[in-house]
Amino acid sequence: MNRFEGKSVLVTGGSSGIGLAAAHAFAAEGARVIITGRDSTALAEARTALGGDTIALRNNAGVVAEARDLAATLASQQIRLDAVFINAGSAKFASLADVDEALWNQGFDTNVKGAYFQIQALLPLLNAGASIVLNGSINAHIGMPNSSVYAASKAALISLARTLSAELLPRGVRVNVVSPGPISTPLYGKLGMDAATLEATAAQIQSQIPLGRFGTPQELASTVLHLAAAESAFIVGSEVIIDGGMSQL
Repeated sequence: MNRFEGKSVLVTGGSSGIGLAAAHAFAAEGARVIITGRDSTALAEARTALGGDTIALRNNAGVVAEARDLAATLASQQIRLDAVFINAGSAKFASLADVDEALWNQGFDTNVKGAYFQIQALLPLLNAGASIVLNGSINAHIGMPNSSVYAASKAALISLARTLSAELLPRGVRVNVVSPGPISTPLYGKLGMDAATLEATAAQIQSQIPLGRFGTPQELASTVLHLAAAESAFIVGSEVIIDGGMSQL
C-alpha cells in the first residue's frame, strides 16, 4: 500500500528503536519523512538507511527553544505536515528515595513540556486532516516500582491526547496515543545495568507478559501508521495499548 504517497511525516526521536521503525514504515508507504534526534552520528546513519528524500535534523526534544527552531526550519523549507509521531522521550528509573530534581526535570521536560510545545510550534504547519500520534507507556497504568517519575510523565502525555484532540478537532487535526509495553529496543541497553543484571531484569519482565515475549518496534510502528492514516479517521483522543496483554490480563 501507499497510504502516505505525497505526504510529509515528522518522527521525533527517529534515529533508533521505535522511532526509526516508524520512519521506515512511513517511508515504505510513500511518505517524505523528517526525523529528529540528539545524536548526530545516529541521525546520519538513519538518514542513509531510510534513503530517498529523508530529512534528518538534530534536535533536543526537552528544550522548548529547539522545538520552535525545528518548526521554523521546516517552515523555511516550505514543508507542511500530514502526520506527526511524537516519539522522543526520556526513560529514567529510580526509587522514590533516590529521585532528585534533575531526574524529575529531565523526565517532564522531555516527555511532557517538550512534547506539548513541539505540537504548539508545529500547529501552523499541519494540513487539514493531519494526525498526531503520541508515544505513551503502559507504565502510566501499572504500579511498577522505581518508575514513578517516568509513569507520571507518561500519564500526563496520555491526557494530552484527549484535551488536545478536543481543542484541535475544529482544525481537522486528530490526536491519539500508542502505549507500548516491553518492546525490544536499544532502550534496555541504556539503563545503566551490567549484562547479567540486564538479562535477569529482561527475563523477569518477560515472565509478566501473557504472550511470553517482548514486542518488536515494527509491531508498534504498524499501529502508529494506522492511527496516522485516513483509515482511522473515526479514532480520536484514544489510547491503543500494545503490550502483549501485560496490563490487561
